[in-house]
Amino acid sequence: MVPRPLSSVAVLLIAVAAASTGGADGCPASDRAALLAFRSALSEPYLGIFSSWKGKNCCSRWYGVSCDPTTGRVADITLRGESEDPILARAGHSGGLMSGRISPEICRLDRLTTLILADWKQISGPIPPCITSLPLLRILDLVGNSLSGSLPADIGRLSRLTVLNVADNQISGPIPSSLAALSSLMHLELGNNQISGTIPTDFGNLRKLSRALLGRNRISGVIPASVGHMTRLADLDLSENRISGEIPASLGFMPVLSSLYLDSNRLTGHIPAALLASRGLSILNLSRNAIEGEIPDVFGYRSYYTALDLSNNQLRGSVPKTLVTAAYVGHLDLSHNHLCGAIPAGSPFDHLEAASFANNDCLCGGPLPACR
Repeated sequence: MVPRPLSSVAVLLIAVAAASTGGADGCPASDRAALLAFRSALSEPYLGIFSSWKGKNCCSRWYGVSCDPTTGRVADITLRGESEDPILARAGHSGGLMSGRISPEICRLDRLTTLILADWKQISGPIPPCITSLPLLRILDLVGNSLSGSLPADIGRLSRLTVLNVADNQISGPIPSSLAALSSLMHLELGNNQISGTIPTDFGNLRKLSRALLGRNRISGVIPASVGHMTRLADLDLSENRISGEIPASLGFMPVLSSLYLDSNRLTGHIPAALLASRGLSILNLSRNAIEGEIPDVFGYRSYYTALDLSNNQLRGSVPKTLVTAAYVGHLDLSHNHLCGAIPAGSPFDHLEAASFANNDCLCGGPLPACR
């Protein structure tokens, strides 16, 4: 009997099955070689993270590695040193310890979409500049290591990147000007490094960005006015830097901004009235700057602050009376300024402690001593 030819559907299913395992011999030899070179530059002696990285098929049971089922190419590398992953629990560890460096061989995985190598404490050396040659990369998460050097100058080439997290490392140098070209970026975390220089003036071009956490660095210069045009930005942290100049009034008109940390900088000028009147802002920290003038008396029934910290500035005048009309004020700190006069009666002042108003020129009334 002459064998019947396979249907087109059957041929397609066989092709997909072969591709999902990288063919009869496993994943592509080039991907396997790149992974082994990546592993050889790292040392993890306690948990046995890489003990499963053996055999020809790197798409099957290699810890932290997953492949595209259509192409059979390595698509994701996810290795977290602090997680609830069973491999950490079985070893009796809440966190791991890995040393070594990120091998440039990782760039041979040209279909990579996710690289997570996070919270291993002692992975050092630079971020391989060739990382920007990975055209499909969407997530680059290297938080919690000891990486040094600068961010790749041409990082803006990663047009599909949605998450860039290199916080808690030793990254230095400037924020690359090309970063503003990351049109797909939604989450940017550069905090707790040694990054210097200014924020790119066209930073506001990151129109999809929802979180920008750049605190605890050495960033200087002013806050670009373009930031105020970021319609999806909900969380902005520029605290503990060397930022100077005035707070752009446009920050008060950002439609979804909910938390703004500008504390411990060198900001001057007045507090924009629109900022305090913002309906969506729930956390505002402007403490430890050189801001002057009066606190705008613009609070209303839609004001809802879980935390409002204006302490350690050069503010003058009185405590805003409209604060009593706010829907909610949880933590309030106006200490270490030059405020004067009676503290308004009623909520939120009836639940605040004296420390919230300490070290001003002549404030009085509860919770401070009564006015004379």
